[in-house]
Amino acid sequence: MIGRKLLNRYEIKEHLGDGSTATVYKALDTRLGRQVALKILLPHVRESTRNRFFQEALAAAQLNHPNIMAIYDIGDDADFHFLVVEFVDGMSLANYIPSPVTTVINFGRQIASALQYAHDHQVIHRDIKPANIKVTPNGVVKIMDLGLALPRDAQRVTAEGMVIGTPAYLSPEQAQGYTLDHRTDIYSLGIVLYEMATGHLPFDSDEIPALLLQQVKQPAPPLRLIAPDVPVDLEKVILKTLEKNPSRRFQSCEALGNALEAILNGSPTITSESTAARPGTGELQTDARRATQPTGTVRRAKPTVRVMLADDHTILRRSLASFLQQNDEFLVVAEASNGDEALEQVKATLPDVLLLDLNMPGRGGLDVLPSIRAEAPNVRVLILTGREEDWYIMRALRTGAHGYLLKTTDENDLLDGIRKVLQGQTVLGQGVAERLVANMGGDGSGGALTATEKQVLLYVAAGLENPDIAKQMQITQHLIIETLATAMDKLGAGDRHSAALTALRLGLIELSAVQDL
Repeated sequence: MIGRKLLNRYEIKEHLGDGSTATVYKALDTRLGRQVALKILLPHVRESTRNRFFQEALAAAQLNHPNIMAIYDIGDDADFHFLVVEFVDGMSLANYIPSPVTTVINFGRQIASALQYAHDHQVIHRDIKPANIKVTPNGVVKIMDLGLALPRDAQRVTAEGMVIGTPAYLSPEQAQGYTLDHRTDIYSLGIVLYEMATGHLPFDSDEIPALLLQQVKQPAPPLRLIAPDVPVDLEKVILKTLEKNPSRRFQSCEALGNALEAILNGSPTITSESTAARPGTGELQTDARRATQPTGTVRRAKPTVRVMLADDHTILRRSLASFLQQNDEFLVVAEASNGDEALEQVKATLPDVLLLDLNMPGRGGLDVLPSIRAEAPNVRVLILTGREEDWYIMRALRTGAHGYLLKTTDENDLLDGIRKVLQGQTVLGQGVAERLVANMGGDGSGGALTATEKQVLLYVAAGLENPDIAKQMQITQHLIIETLATAMDKLGAGDRHSAALTALRLGLIELSAVQDL
């Protein structure tokens, strides 16, 4: 093709690259004397691909913005179907991964501005990714390739429910084949910004189905876990763009651009205005009258509970993360699949509550719990496990756990358990304490425990054996055995561990006292 002239006007000079549907050449427009790029459709493509190819021309022809590649012409010459577009001299945005914070913000604002302009003209890009964005030598961003752009009033050229786009940058609604609006571009831009800021994609898998599932279900890992130098405000902005529910993202690219600019100005980045929809987008707008409060009343947002999950079952962990983040009260800040990773993540993120499994590869939950309590004493630890043996329960509690729930726990009870341990309460969920009281022949009504019986049970809960208890209390082992037997009978417990757990559940001994021994 080099040297060939299409329509007796566009002289092909250089091969620039190949895509899945078109080959791109640098050419000279001999009539106007300017350099252009020709996107020549590959032969034998599907009819839907051909239609989508020309839809790019219709979509881009409406747009005239300094950060969007311009389209000049559309042509047919013999068997060649092609677009004539602006030749952009620059490098792919992929060359700027990772980038300094100022570069991330600068480029992010330019992309957001271009997308807002497109959205105002009822055009959704649908394929925002680094490969479709170029940066000129002067630092000007150009959005390229509107091959998947969809005018709001255009007839669809893909089947309803068909997943189309680049999997690593798809929005959850794209991944599920749902009807799209402009907020799909906001999500995709969020992934681009995440990648620029950290050097890594938030979701990655060699298998496309697994990747799509991550886009739909898995929360994005906090940026600072990967790149600790990322400012907190920038992390908040980017994570907001990656909300699974479109209504919880920024509602316009203008709002996103303003939030990025506010970071440079040192202003708050996420406010009620930052999520308000821009007029003309067809989405809900903030009503100023609704924001007006009666004199003397102040609306305060409920503080977010920062939760970390440590469990080696990936699907269970991610499902739990998705469930928690459907509730505005909770934010999953980190995940871990083994004890050592859990310790490192706890130290890095200092969550409010850690949900910790007991059995994990390497160091399990019980093994790493003392280190977690020593190095992050303010983190509340709630055991969430399938192990219901008394020995596990007692050891976890005496080692420093603030509560113990089984994985069969009802979802509402789990949320309630997180709230209670955060408030300083001890949580022994259904299947743990209830089982001890109801299924061991007693209901705790066999008479009040004496001070000696409570003290013996306190030492049992702390893990001491009878000889050690006798030494601590300065009484005979025989008396310890008799005292323990009487306490077990009063509580209806079948063994010493069950008796200690029941006493904890009934408040007859305090967990804090156990952990202080």
